[in-house]
Amino acid sequence: MLGSTHGTLTTDSRRARVIACGEQPGPAVHGRPADVDDLDVGGRPLYTDVPDLDRFFRPESVAVIGASDAEGRPNTGITRQLIDWAGRVGARLHPVHPTRPAVFGIPCVTSVADLPEQVDLAVLLVADPLPLIEQLAEAKVKFAVVFASGFAETGEAGAAAQERLAAAVAESGIRLLGPNTNLNAFSSFREDLEGPGIALITQSGHQGRPVYALQELGIRLTHWAPTGNEADLETADFLSYFAERPEVGAIACYVEGLKDGRSFLLAADRAARRKVPVVAVKVGRTETGARTAASHTGKLTGADAVVDAAMRQYGVIRVDGLDELQDTAALLARARPPRAEGVVVYSISGGTGAHFADLATEAGLRLPTLSQAKQDELHQWIPEFLSVANPVDNGGHPVGDWRGRKIIDAILADPSVGVLICPVTGPFPPLSDRLVQDLVDAAEQTDKLVCVVWGSPVGTEPAYREVLLGSSRVATFRTVGNCITAVRAYLDHHRFVSGYRSPFDEAPRTPSPSFRKAQALMRPGQQLSEHAAKQLLRAYGIRVPREQLVTSAAAAVRAAGLVGYPVVMKASGARIAHKTELGLVKIGLTSASQVRDAYRELTDIARYEDVTLDGVLVCQMVERGVEMVVGAVHDELFGPTVTVGLGGVLVEVLRDTAVRVPPFGEEQARDMLAELRGRALLDGVRGRPPADLDALVEVVLRVQRMVVELGDELAELDVNPLMVLPRGQGAVALDALVVCR
Repeated sequence: MLGSTHGTLTTDSRRARVIACGEQPGPAVHGRPADVDDLDVGGRPLYTDVPDLDRFFRPESVAVIGASDAEGRPNTGITRQLIDWAGRVGARLHPVHPTRPAVFGIPCVTSVADLPEQVDLAVLLVADPLPLIEQLAEAKVKFAVVFASGFAETGEAGAAAQERLAAAVAESGIRLLGPNTNLNAFSSFREDLEGPGIALITQSGHQGRPVYALQELGIRLTHWAPTGNEADLETADFLSYFAERPEVGAIACYVEGLKDGRSFLLAADRAARRKVPVVAVKVGRTETGARTAASHTGKLTGADAVVDAAMRQYGVIRVDGLDELQDTAALLARARPPRAEGVVVYSISGGTGAHFADLATEAGLRLPTLSQAKQDELHQWIPEFLSVANPVDNGGHPVGDWRGRKIIDAILADPSVGVLICPVTGPFPPLSDRLVQDLVDAAEQTDKLVCVVWGSPVGTEPAYREVLLGSSRVATFRTVGNCITAVRAYLDHHRFVSGYRSPFDEAPRTPSPSFRKAQALMRPGQQLSEHAAKQLLRAYGIRVPREQLVTSAAAAVRAAGLVGYPVVMKASGARIAHKTELGLVKIGLTSASQVRDAYRELTDIARYEDVTLDGVLVCQMVERGVEMVVGAVHDELFGPTVTVGLGGVLVEVLRDTAVRVPPFGEEQARDMLAELRGRALLDGVRGRPPADLDALVEVVLRVQRMVVELGDELAELDVNPLMVLPRGQGAVALDALVVCR
């Protein structure tokens, strides 16, 4: 939509503009420096290399600095685990200790400089790792792990210590995990499990335990990255790396805070391009959770609405509980892509089926009514008085003959069915035993998803432990809620990646002609007057009413004649934020006398309220539309963000808005509108005509272009109200507030 406004700029001048805006030409990406061609028009990266972490997870040689075998020492247990791990991965291990000749029978060296070979990984079991970084760099060590705590998670002094550590690491070229991490990366992973597995990223090591335990249920875990305080290696690095690994079927994350919003989006984009599902628990939905996470990891949690929107934009599936994390990741790692989106509920009880159908439909799953032909087929084996439309009620799964398998196969053969879910509220042998065996056998012969909810609180039954958990083709859940969450995520993910196009590929790299006009209007550290703010909108092709700025009553009357009655008059000044509340807006003026009186009243109020004016605006009166708000704000984590919602004087009361993080395209802009609770107002209600949605989307995209180009120069933009006129008539920005950084 905005292609016609793109300008050209040479590489050198683009680099100069980025630096002039207070930014570097982009962060250095490991493997090569960031090039200007990898930056958008605002100087933000559009690409990042994937860190080569092969030698971190599978090193050929390891140094353990501070190794110990002294009884009762914490380092002793860690050293023993590292020795076991090195043996499993085939790495040579070298203990480093200034006084001990050997540790657990392995000869020690006294310092890093005495290592007998160049090592891939150094594990630092010391309280102060900073003095060792330079030594590790001189020894050409590739990776280091720091377990020590007492850094950013402890407050200002710790944050300063972490900054010094991060600076030393950046200068050294070493990649560092931690500080404040643990031994989870060196855990024992089952080697006998096959198929795609789960790669796990956790900032708090203990929070990954439920996912790690999935190995006991036969689900493969490929890696575990406990990122800790992320002084160097961060969640985004591991996300990018895991997305490229062929053995990884899904990535599960526990995130307390993101180190860099843009890096996270680029990593999530890489996973989306490669169709690798990412499931995440993100702490910080509440003020208490955000505060606790900050004290734990020392990073920004980010405004939760922005984090939530950013994750949705790139297909990251956000869940709330660790049980949801493990169940959803396990399903997505192993299930084949759906053949259809229809879900059929198959149960031995009408009540169970009806209850499950209610919950599933409320969650957004589609339960199609089976065709009459399919229902007639099912009634060959199920009594006529039982409903088989969907849910399918069998009244009791057949135990003594072949009919049960026939029923399941017939359901799975329906082309509208992509998922079959069988809730078993409790064991009822032999019926439940035969039921799950038939489901497992059918699942082995189909490429459609078969799910079972085993509702028994005991979980020791052979049908569950041996039959269901022994199958890699049936997805087994213990709760209805987790099943529904996982199946919805499964269908959403495959729908998302099937049509995914990376917004970074289409992000503007050169400023539009509008940019230079806009820069001339900016006033660093100030709020613009309404008149100047509307000039900024006009520079980006956003329609505003006909209006004139006047400084006398006589000029106001002349302006009203030129603008055309009826008119609106508003005080205009750089420090006026809420004109309506101060009585600084007069609407529906239809005569010269009303205009003169309004001018005097507005200026009198301004003097009384001690408000400095640059004049009074005489504006065209625009009616017959839906009042919306389109805004932008600079988020500390993600940078510019764009918001759309229901506008007008009640915008702060209604709080009906949707947000996106640039870059995004027209489809995402339309998705924003679909998220609004008041979306129906745009479609026309109570006899009102449908609003011009195309024009509204155009404004959203033009605001996005503005905030991306102005970057950090723009702190806040608020177009409210944006009057969206009936279809085909456009949208008009009736008021605007702009705050410069």
